[in-house]
Amino acid sequence: MVKRNYHAELGKIISDIQGKRPTLLLHACCAPCSSYVLEYLNEHFDITIYFYNPNINSEEEFLYRQSEVKRLIGEMPLKNAVKLIETQWRGEEFLSAVKGFESIREGGERCFKCYELRLRKTAEVCKEGGYDYFCTTLTISPMKNAEKLNEIGEEIAKEMGISFLPSDFKKNNGYKRSIELSKEYSLYRQNYCGCGFSYKESLLREK
Repeated sequence: MVKRNYHAELGKIISDIQGKRPTLLLHACCAPCSSYVLEYLNEHFDITIYFYNPNINSEEEFLYRQSEVKRLIGEMPLKNAVKLIETQWRGEEFLSAVKGFESIREGGERCFKCYELRLRKTAEVCKEGGYDYFCTTLTISPMKNAEKLNEIGEEIAKEMGISFLPSDFKKNNGYKRSIELSKEYSLYRQNYCGCGFSYKESLLREK
């Protein structure tokens, strides 16, 4: 099977856009990952960011990351205004979703359950709000499985009768650009994904 080029597929969708910009509900995991994605998509889509991340290991960390996303969209000189849907921390939803997979290392099935949790909730809000597409910033991270994220997103979209925007934002130096923008705006760059499991693994790596 030929491996799909999700970045090229997104480019084709963008090139085919005619007239009014489509509406996009963009699931954002943090400000650093959002930075390049906003820079890249803002001209082509009417973007609303949805900050739904119950995987984050504490309410304090959750609120800080959400506030950084809010600060970013207020400070970036974006051509078109970006809206933000803020949420409350619901850590129990993540723990319930990954129950039985606690011992799986980062990057495995536990992460896939987390992807599905966040993408499904984003898709529900997308359908309720009548957005043209939904998408996630998660594919910008080299630590995340872009193929699996797109696969899950497309399955949920098909199930709900809505449209998922394919992506692999790390391509074309996207990840590198996100680091540059993070420095430019002095964004908080966490050294772990967000969940308590990844936090413990980050501590082990440091040791």
